[in-house]
Amino acid sequence: MTNLGAKGRPADNEGIRAEKIAFLVKGERFTMTCQLVLKRIEPVTHDTYHLVFDRPGGFEYSPGQGVELALLKDGWEDKGRAFTPVSLPHEPTLEFVIKTYPDRHGVTGQIGTMKPGDKVVMDGPFGAISDKGAGVFIAGGAGVTPMIALLRKRLHDHGTLEGSTLLFANKTERDIIWRDKFEAMQGLTTAFVVDEPGASVPQQRLDRDYLRQFVMADSHCYLCGPPPMMDAVRGALHDLGVKDAQIIEEEF
Repeated sequence: MTNLGAKGRPADNEGIRAEKIAFLVKGERFTMTCQLVLKRIEPVTHDTYHLVFDRPGGFEYSPGQGVELALLKDGWEDKGRAFTPVSLPHEPTLEFVIKTYPDRHGVTGQIGTMKPGDKVVMDGPFGAISDKGAGVFIAGGAGVTPMIALLRKRLHDHGTLEGSTLLFANKTERDIIWRDKFEAMQGLTTAFVVDEPGASVPQQRLDRDYLRQFVMADSHCYLCGPPPMMDAVRGALHDLGVKDAQIIEEEF
C-alpha cells in the first residue's frame, strides 16, 4: 500500500525545475519531472474538472499510478499534490479528473480557476495500485480516479468488464463523478450510494451487509477513498472472508 503524497516521492524536493529530468527509483524504473501546458479544461460535476495535457515524450506509467502536480504560479510552485491520470499509456494526451475543495485553500482549490495555457510541473509516476484482474472496485469520492484508469485499461484490453463491479459512494447524487460513462462501460455492474436522503440511488453505507451482495471470499477488491471509509470497508471485507492479499488499495 503506497501513499502518493510527500512520503511516496523522492526526498529532494528543492526547486522543482521546469526542464525535463529523469532519475532511477529503487533501481527499477524512471520517474520524470517536466512542465505541462494545459490544453483543455471542462467541468465534470459541480466541483470536479477534466484537465487535458499533451503527454510528454518518454513519460511511462501504468494505469492506476499517480503523479504529483504543482502549479507554476506565484506562491504555488512548491505545493505539489498527487493526482491519478485517467488516460491510458497508449493515448497521446495526459488527462486528469480532479475534484476541487475551494474551502481548503489548497492546490485543488486552484484547479477551477485554471485556463488553457496555464502551466504545471509534473513529477512521477508513483504508486502501487495496479490491475490484478476482474473484481470489485470500491471507491469513495475522489478515490474513484485510480478506478477510472484501471477500468479503462481492462475495457481496452478485454473489450468487456464482465465480472467486475464498481461500488461508488458519495455524499450527494450530484457528486457522482463519471456516472454516465461508468454505466456505459460494457459488462460493468455499477452500484452508486450516497449519504443524502431522497436521491434516485440508495442512501447507504458500504457496510458488511451491503457489501455481501457483491463480494465473495475469493474476490479481488480494489479500494480507494477517505481513510475512515477505507478502514471501515477493509474491516467489512475481512468479516466477509476476504484476505489482505486480495485487497488492492491506494491511500487517499
